[in-house]
Amino acid sequence: MFKALDPLLHSELRLAVMSLLIGVEEADFVFLRNKTGATAGNLSVQIDKLQRAGYISISKGFNGKMPRTTCCITDEGRSAFAAYVEALRGYIGK
Repeated sequence: MFKALDPLLHSELRLAVMSLLIGVEEADFVFLRNKTGATAGNLSVQIDKLQRAGYISISKGFNGKMPRTTCCITDEGRSAFAAYVEALRGYIGK
């Protein structure tokens, strides 16, 4: 029987964000936008959904006078990502 895939992570953009964050300590909004090719508005909505789920934490600050939003994956997010990858392996037989 196939394991259910986390619908929150099954979105292409949210999965891309989580995939980027899993390998770094933190990433700022501009980095995530550039790497994913998403619009600022869409990325903002998707990282908000990940934050509300407890998968990422967001901190806001300034770099000089420029606002800076930084995202970090949480322990809950790491666990959810690992479970998603494991479930996906069941679909591809690996």
